[in-house]
Amino acid sequence: MNSRRGVLLSAVVVAMTLSACGSTESSSESTSGGESTPPSTTRCPTAAPSSDVASEWEYQGQTGKVAVTGSTEGAAPRIDVTTPFSVATTQVKTLKEGTGPVVGDTSTVSVCYLGVDGRDAKVFDSSYERGAPAEFPLDGVVTGFKKAISGQKVGSTVAVAMSPEDGYPDGMPDAGIQKGDTLVFEIKILSTRAD
Repeated sequence: MNSRRGVLLSAVVVAMTLSACGSTESSSESTSGGESTPPSTTRCPTAAPSSDVASEWEYQGQTGKVAVTGSTEGAAPRIDVTTPFSVATTQVKTLKEGTGPVVGDTSTVSVCYLGVDGRDAKVFDSSYERGAPAEFPLDGVVTGFKKAISGQKVGSTVAVAMSPEDGYPDGMPDAGIQKGDTLVFEIKILSTRAD
């Protein structure tokens, strides 16, 4: 992983303390409440999504619109944005429900994700581009990311349109995120463990 991507992962998605985790491959086994849960994959697919697949979620914001097509075993997700896209409150949509354990509020998760800025439709971070999942504790992420993942089941694919208050209300210039930007993520939950 190049240093810029490492900074983005730490600063943008996980917004962690000095003990932040970076992008890592998930382990072969994770636990949640004593249960063992093998992850569905140890890699994030890097192939471009098919352009002829219909979106799984479309949402009309206060301004603009977003359409999200979730990832598959072989292809990355697609997020199409009619800019500028904005929401007043965070919107979460389960694109595909998993069958694994439920993710707790303070669990550590391994996920593949794609993050797009609603203002300009630019990708600001993507574990799919790196081909490797990210692992981090949910008590160290921005509120909107936690809202999207907490309570979901392992194996689920989730889309979230994150209000500025639940993301970066003052912006994150290093990532190109300006004050007031709505962020859109597609997230696939690979594994979880209770800490």
